[in-house]
Amino acid sequence: MPTFFAPDGTRLAYRVHGIGDHNGNSNSRDDSHDRDDGHDDAPVVCIPGGPADSRYLGDLGGLSAHRRLVVLDLRGTGRSAVPDDTSSYRCDRLVADVEALRTHLGLPRIDLLAHSAGANLAMRYAARHPKRIGRLALIAPGIRALGITISGEDRRELARLRGAEPWFPAAFAALEAITGGTGSDWEAIGPFFYGRWDAAAQQHLMASRPENEEAVAHFAAEGAFAPDATRAALAGFGAPALLLAGEFDVNSPPRSVAEAAGSFPDAALVVQPGAGHYPWLDDADRFVATVAAFLE
Repeated sequence: MPTFFAPDGTRLAYRVHGIGDHNGNSNSRDDSHDRDDGHDDAPVVCIPGGPADSRYLGDLGGLSAHRRLVVLDLRGTGRSAVPDDTSSYRCDRLVADVEALRTHLGLPRIDLLAHSAGANLAMRYAARHPKRIGRLALIAPGIRALGITISGEDRRELARLRGAEPWFPAAFAALEAITGGTGSDWEAIGPFFYGRWDAAAQQHLMASRPENEEAVAHFAAEGAFAPDATRAALAGFGAPALLLAGEFDVNSPPRSVAEAAGSFPDAALVVQPGAGHYPWLDDADRFVATVAAFLE
């Protein structure tokens, strides 16, 4: 797995899916930089949520067949090193890591894709380095960076759409307890994060669980977000943005994602039918078609 150094000296790792990377390495596809088969060799830098090991993103349902994916392991996750300073896990401080990756790749601009909590980091990066982004894709985005709150009732309303599912009573009871502040059984509400609660979804839920509790605790620490400043900066963001929400996603409800889309001058909002928080798993073909068309 290739690595690079953050400004504070922390060694960070990233995964490459698709065409060969900018260091001359290659994987299952070829490492040519001049292609005539319709594929764009420029990479898409991908930021995971969590913070969790980026392996849960996989190759985003086959998006790597269209664009090379450079998937960052945030510090303290996956194969990236644990930093000496735990306060460096804070979202705003991670912006420097993304910029260091861009520099390492030798690119004047990057197309940037982020999932879930990683979207907060992507938006903070876009606010600080707007000229460094060609296109911005936010998938089932976290929106705390914009100061948008999601009420418990909003989540319950969306969850009730799954009322006919056999797992619904137990999962909804757990959701009620969490939104009411009396419960913390996050595993029990797992079915609400997927369009289909099958064996693949259950296995994926385990793989996407954050393992570094310090990284999670410090990510949104005081000072991590500056909503007014971020919204003001994004109001002048010149690059196209895609905000993709899952129809059933209680974590990032479509209504809230639509509100976030209003922060960008040039934003497309897409709600993927039948999808939860991981739309590339629920309908890979639809997801890839949507995102690839936007990126190309």
